[in-house]
Amino acid sequence: MATVGILGGTGPAGRGVALRLASAGYEVAIGSRDAERAYEIASRLEPRGTGKVHGVSNLDAAKCEIVIIATPWESTLETLQPLAGELADKILVSMVNAMQKEGREMRPIFPAAGSCAQEIAALLPNARVVTAFNHLPAGQMEDLDSGLDADVILCGADNESMAEVAEMVSAMPGLHAIEAGSLALAGTIEAFTSVCISVNIRNKAHSYVKLEGLSH
Repeated sequence: MATVGILGGTGPAGRGVALRLASAGYEVAIGSRDAERAYEIASRLEPRGTGKVHGVSNLDAAKCEIVIIATPWESTLETLQPLAGELADKILVSMVNAMQKEGREMRPIFPAAGSCAQEIAALLPNARVVTAFNHLPAGQMEDLDSGLDADVILCGADNESMAEVAEMVSAMPGLHAIEAGSLALAGTIEAFTSVCISVNIRNKAHSYVKLEGLSH
């Protein structure tokens, strides 16, 4: 299996992805600007499969075969720019959403290129960008006993990269990958995350996306 690095992986969303990847047998490196913090958080995670989670710097996480971007949108491009050399020609999985809170709702922000994923692709033109994990509730991802049974919608720069990410996602407990199309759809997928969060805030729930009519 490929080694997977998670940039900004110490937050709730990154931790949940790391835990389920390791439970599927992957070797996962949680990255952070503070490697000691990453090491401390990784040591607390308890995957149930044969994989392992390590805490490293963002630079070391960027050296993995597949790299997941779990940073807040405000710091994403700043984090990626000095890592451009390490990230060239790799599959980059963006789980980044741009939004802001207004009252009890989350409102989407549309970056100039149309989506966070397209901004990343413009910054790193040699990388193969795929979106995934945008709509998942972090708390349920991190709780392996939550009964999570969610669909993960993918968009990709090319079909081969998207298929590789789909295989990885579907190996993770409780997740099913659905390939949607090109990065032109990424802005719509990212923006829908604000709807999901707003629904959960209003209804005091932890709902997630499930598409009926598809076979897994």
